[in-house]
Amino acid sequence: MIYLYGILKQKWFLSSLLIINILGTAYGYYWYKDQLAATPLKFVLFVPDSPTASLFFVFVLIAFLFGKNLPYIEALAAVSLFKYGIWAVGMNIAGGVVDPPMYWANYMLIVSHLGMAIEGLLYTPYYRIQLRHLAVAGLWVFHNEIIDYVYGMMPRYDVLWKHMQLIGYLTFWLSVVSVVLVYYLTREKPAHSGK
Repeated sequence: MIYLYGILKQKWFLSSLLIINILGTAYGYYWYKDQLAATPLKFVLFVPDSPTASLFFVFVLIAFLFGKNLPYIEALAAVSLFKYGIWAVGMNIAGGVVDPPMYWANYMLIVSHLGMAIEGLLYTPYYRIQLRHLAVAGLWVFHNEIIDYVYGMMPRYDVLWKHMQLIGYLTFWLSVVSVVLVYYLTREKPAHSGK
């Protein structure tokens, strides 16, 4: 594990991850193109959940490459990468259960979104997140629940449309778990007193 954390801040690794996330972000916004075209302008910012989460992480990686920290963006990235990464994994699996079979695109989305959830958490030792930063990230994801499940702007998974109340409820709790998990992983640990 110590070896892994040594690699995470290497410039070659950060640069590789940056390229992957830029490409993934661009593809994510492309994936949402039809829904964005039909979305009222006031909701556009809150519709492409996963690519916006990875866009936050792009800025975190750029800052790391310059030896800087952006705590508000780190909090937004960590919370939203985990939340939307796990959400997309769950939705693709649920879609495959409700309306089999699953296709290669479903597996690609599962793997890529699981990678999103993991990458945001891997960098928690390097974030400088405090409660005020996490409060902004929490406000972002909970506000997004309202936009998605009250105003009907959630990502389109037609096969699961009749289950949207349940999905909205579970998504709320996924947001809670995401905020609490990032808080736990980034809070200052008390110093151990040796005897």
